[in-house]
Amino acid sequence: MPIDFHDIDPNRVAAIIYRSEDDVDTLLADFAETLVRSGERIGGIVQRNVKDSSGRQVGMQAIDLMTGREISICQPLGSGAMACKLDAAGLAEAALAVTRAIAADVDLVVINKFSKQEAAGEGLRDELADAVAAGIPVLTAVPDKCLEAWNDFTDGIGTSLLCERSAIEGWWQDLSARITRTRAMRLPSEADLLADHHVG
Repeated sequence: MPIDFHDIDPNRVAAIIYRSEDDVDTLLADFAETLVRSGERIGGIVQRNVKDSSGRQVGMQAIDLMTGREISICQPLGSGAMACKLDAAGLAEAALAVTRAIAADVDLVVINKFSKQEAAGEGLRDELADAVAAGIPVLTAVPDKCLEAWNDFTDGIGTSLLCERSAIEGWWQDLSARITRTRAMRLPSEADLLADHHVG
């Protein structure tokens, strides 16, 4: 079922827009893992690229932010190959990590990318849609060449972030502060709880 993005708070759907020369995987992984260490309730997956001794990328891992589990999402194509094939079993496990985060109602779902696979209706597109539909704040990264597909997916609603740590931190600090204020307004005060107790 398509999401009506006009019912969604645009601040809760954020995309880091990056170019091919940007190391968005490291940026997003470092930011998310800092939040995990500080005790924030976040889930989803980030990507770590596996490199050999000469610095050449030889594989990719998705990190489950709720468990720290490393999931191989890439099958090397053999010696001398400059690329690797996405591992279907690994991608299914990564998708499950996102689904578990949504079910746990975390404060932020991180999904490493909305890229070629998602633009084509595959990859983690469904899990991204599920997180947005659940009303949970979502952070992902979108290559500039997939920006049109991202805008089609979100109906042009959402927040675009520069590929910089300060931009991501500023977005999250502002959003989490507003969420905290909203929750505080909804919680019954101590006086209300005492009054209810006496009535009972």
